[in-house]
Amino acid sequence: MRDADTGRPITARMPCMPVFVRDARPEDAAACIDLRGRTRENAFSAAQLAELGITPDSWAAGIAQGDSIGRVAWEGERMAGYCFADRDSGEVLVLALLPDYEGRGIGRQLLQDVVSLTRDAGHQRLFLACSADPRSRSHGFYRRLGWRPTGEIDEAGDEILELV
Repeated sequence: MRDADTGRPITARMPCMPVFVRDARPEDAAACIDLRGRTRENAFSAAQLAELGITPDSWAAGIAQGDSIGRVAWEGERMAGYCFADRDSGEVLVLALLPDYEGRGIGRQLLQDVVSLTRDAGHQRLFLACSADPRSRSHGFYRRLGWRPTGEIDEAGDEILELV
């Protein structure tokens, strides 16, 4: 059996509970780090994030101080995904979703919520780094939602997209 929207095989899942999206809280930081290592593309383990200076404590502090604008999605006791932006620059830093939750509109909702919150913080131009490889899921995802290439490439080789 295949998913009608994506064409991907449907795997057995537990019955779906409602997914609730809310503002991120400092106590979400450890779950965010754990989830990031379990994403389908662009996964980073806790050790890799720590090498970049991203730890549960630093992530929690960013949320508590308001430097990180974030929304999280939960299904019961399980974090399904999250999205965060930098309050000062308007950069969308990360959108991460567990594979079981892909294709349900949760990533789009998280991103739209964070875009709204970042605009409320005074940013007209928002930007993010995205894979330049058209085969990556993120490449088409952001473009379908109106993000456009700037012609810039970051130090990791990712393309900079903006939403004006």
